[in-house]
Amino acid sequence: MRTPRSVAPATFMHPPLADGHAGLRHVFVRDLLVACRIGVHSHEKRREQPVRINLDLAVREGATDDKLAQVVDYEVIVERVRRIAGRGHVNLLETLAERIADACLEDARVRAARVRAEKLDVFPDAASVGVEIERFARG
Repeated sequence: MRTPRSVAPATFMHPPLADGHAGLRHVFVRDLLVACRIGVHSHEKRREQPVRINLDLAVREGATDDKLAQVVDYEVIVERVRRIAGRGHVNLLETLAERIADACLEDARVRAARVRAEKLDVFPDAASVGVEIERFARG
């Protein structure tokens, strides 16, 4: 059973994603399109639909010797998102976003993960509908 990640207090005073004084850098992924079986309606359960994912990660800075192992590799993060999206049907975007946040926080250097998940083909008069969450690592 997965353990829930801590949630920031209900104030809107979140720490910045990039902060030199706190030793944080901002790693991001923009507009990743994944095919996903998602939704509660019967027509959504029969076919994949496009979902756009945006990620913002607050990452503890490490050494800067120009070595990939010293940073959070966004290719690894993108592959994790693709695997999560391809695992099978999920009812809610909220569930998908939580799973993605958990996957991002598996790397101990990631201190916070903001995940935005958007369904693109829901309403003809709206570009997208979705959810955005922010989760924080413990400790």
